[in-house]
Amino acid sequence: MQFISLIIPAKNEKESLETTLSEILSYRFINEVIIVVDSYKDNSISIAKKFNTKVIVQKKRGFGSAIIEGFNHAKNKYACIFNADYSFNPKYLSKMIKKTNKYQFIFGTRYMQNGSSDDDTIITFIGNKIFTYLSKKLLKIKLSDVLLTYVLCNVTAFKKLNLKSYDFRICIELPAKVQKNNYYYKELGIKERKRFAGIKKVNEIKDGFLICCEIIKNFMENNK
Repeated sequence: MQFISLIIPAKNEKESLETTLSEILSYRFINEVIIVVDSYKDNSISIAKKFNTKVIVQKKRGFGSAIIEGFNHAKNKYACIFNADYSFNPKYLSKMIKKTNKYQFIFGTRYMQNGSSDDDTIITFIGNKIFTYLSKKLLKIKLSDVLLTYVLCNVTAFKKLNLKSYDFRICIELPAKVQKNNYYYKELGIKERKRFAGIKKVNEIKDGFLICCEIIKNFMENNK
């Protein structure tokens, strides 16, 4: 059995984290759960302490930093970025693990292979389609859902990417560097559930602008 770690950024996700962690407990191949919180006052900590998890207080704030710092603590060969809001279903993890015999990165997609989303809005759907198209054309990223961060990663390969994005720009930087460094990657269709509770951390306008900037930045770096 191949064991995996889960990296769960959980900035004030008290309302949904307990439900998420309770569901994860039934999967024996998950033997390490790393909860990454924003500060020592984060309301997720009290929930995380009820379960057998490792709690990390991130040194730099932001979604990207939470992921990067979580991977720095992972002990298994593979680790998966996993949402704290119940939107990711762990039933897909076993299918992802099976693909690790050929691929170092397995990306979830809502838009192919019977994938779908109960959480998309018109703005996020259109925005994702635009950013995915730009990523394909400018960065040669062969993904149908570039913004979904349900990704199972080879931990050693992930660290070698030397990611720098501290915020949602990591959604572009991660697959861009996977492509640039010629790692093997594959998509798997998943159904994204509606978040259980709490407030979305994504600012559609602000983060959309940052993501666009990240695409342009990587394009310019690739064409120096």
